[in-house]
Amino acid sequence: MAAVVPKPLTSLASMSSVEVGVARKFWIKFYREAVFSTYTPFAVSLAAGNLDIGSFRTYVAQDAWFLKAFAQAYNLAEECTDDDEAKISITELRRDVMEELKMHHSFAQEWGSEITKESTPNSATVKYTDFLLATASGKVEGVKGPGNLATPFEKTKVAAYTLGAMTPCMRLYAFLGEEFQKLLDNDECSHPYKKWINNYSNESFQAAALKTEEVLDKLSAPLTGEELDVMEKLYHQAMKLEIEFFLAQPLAQPTCVPLVKDPRLADSRLLFFSDFDLTCTIVDSSAILAEIAILTAPKSDQSETQNQLLRMSSAELRKTWDVLSKQYTEEFEKCIESILPLEKVDGFNYENLIKAFNELSDFEKRANSRVIESGVLKGLNIEDIKRAGQKMILQDGCISFFQKLLKNEILYVNVHVLSYCWSGDLIRSALLSGDLQVLNIHTNELTFEESISTGEIVKKIQSPLDKAQAFDDILKACETDKKALTIYVGDSVGDLLCLLKADIGIVMGSSSSLRKVGNQFGISFVPLFSGVVEKQKDYQEGSARGWKGLSGTLYTVSSWAEIHAFMLGW
Repeated sequence: MAAVVPKPLTSLASMSSVEVGVARKFWIKFYREAVFSTYTPFAVSLAAGNLDIGSFRTYVAQDAWFLKAFAQAYNLAEECTDDDEAKISITELRRDVMEELKMHHSFAQEWGSEITKESTPNSATVKYTDFLLATASGKVEGVKGPGNLATPFEKTKVAAYTLGAMTPCMRLYAFLGEEFQKLLDNDECSHPYKKWINNYSNESFQAAALKTEEVLDKLSAPLTGEELDVMEKLYHQAMKLEIEFFLAQPLAQPTCVPLVKDPRLADSRLLFFSDFDLTCTIVDSSAILAEIAILTAPKSDQSETQNQLLRMSSAELRKTWDVLSKQYTEEFEKCIESILPLEKVDGFNYENLIKAFNELSDFEKRANSRVIESGVLKGLNIEDIKRAGQKMILQDGCISFFQKLLKNEILYVNVHVLSYCWSGDLIRSALLSGDLQVLNIHTNELTFEESISTGEIVKKIQSPLDKAQAFDDILKACETDKKALTIYVGDSVGDLLCLLKADIGIVMGSSSSLRKVGNQFGISFVPLFSGVVEKQKDYQEGSARGWKGLSGTLYTVSSWAEIHAFMLGW
């Protein structure tokens, strides 16, 4: 049994409680594309500081072509808008772009070259600049050509659309600048691209990105819902073109991203493990099963038919479930406190953790026994469970990640789901909606008589120790002549042993109990992107793959998009 209170979702793009404008809404909606840009081989190598100078020089030349088109688009937007404040802001933004171009030329002067004279725009650059200039010229579906814009509103609409296509670039670079700056040591002067990072992380550029968003919000205010939909599509298209722009930059060195393309793994096979509840799902499955029982139970004034198992009324079930949930939560918190060492452990020791988790495992088994004895799982129809599974809301990006992982033709992949869930039918139905029949599900099972649950559970995985044993058994059963790389994704204390055993343990979300236990036992929690950049810094062709289990380091993410970008790329 697991705590039934849904864990709050966390995200680097979490929305403020105050009302936000369209620019912020679009950024949040398409934050996934920002993540994919961040994890491109070019961006990771640049952040790590081992991007080949020739590759950076090519990038700067391509970006110079782009910035010229960017300045031209600002100019066209300025001509179209009839709002004096917006016009002044756009003029200032265009000047900022010209200053950015000067920075690019200063890079070129250091090499004794002229960037645009020695290069031509590649196909990704041309595609992006054509898109910007076409939008700024009013060549958008449903918009009149620039020569036919008769009213100030029609012109302002083109200006709004243009800002909708330009704002993603400004916000993305401000985001990348801040993310890369976090990884620079305070006294680090040797990073070859520190000047680039400082330029996009400084207050001036951050303010310019914010100003662009403010202009976008202002110009979009009079637009209709249909026109805002057009703008949203332009914003999204620009975000995707940013990814393509980064992916088009040539690299002279191998990289550790995307993981499946890391040359050091060419002769490896991938074993991917995932928890289910609150890792793949939004709500814990135990609460869903309890709700099915409550909703399908007889009312207090209804009698059972002869072919029905004796069941509590819905009111009695809800009361019983509330008591079980409260008892579990209270005892779980006490159990966590009892297994923590009095003082923080100096250095990670897996064996000490195993000893402490014996008590936690006993607690989980007792909790399951109480559920069985209570009878709350008695009388569930298997078809109701399957329907509930099909309607389960999964974490954004979870299904698409598994689909692409299984379709990848680079590495051999075997995928396993390890879960405390009481019903394998619920998990299978939830994942079946994404056509993921090939996933291997390892969990508990309800017992049935003529499609009606008896209230008993076939116990297979009840505790952290059970999960760890299942992990070992699967690894042993999958032994071949190819070395395995293991990855485990989980969100809670129950996943901790498997997270540590895996070569790459990825923590989804921000469970306070998991952090508390981990910190006291000497476990380090590192943002995945930070960890990837460190691996890239140490990357040596032909060396060991760089990821190793039982290191005491776990990597944190806020979404499946990060895992997708890291492992599979765009």
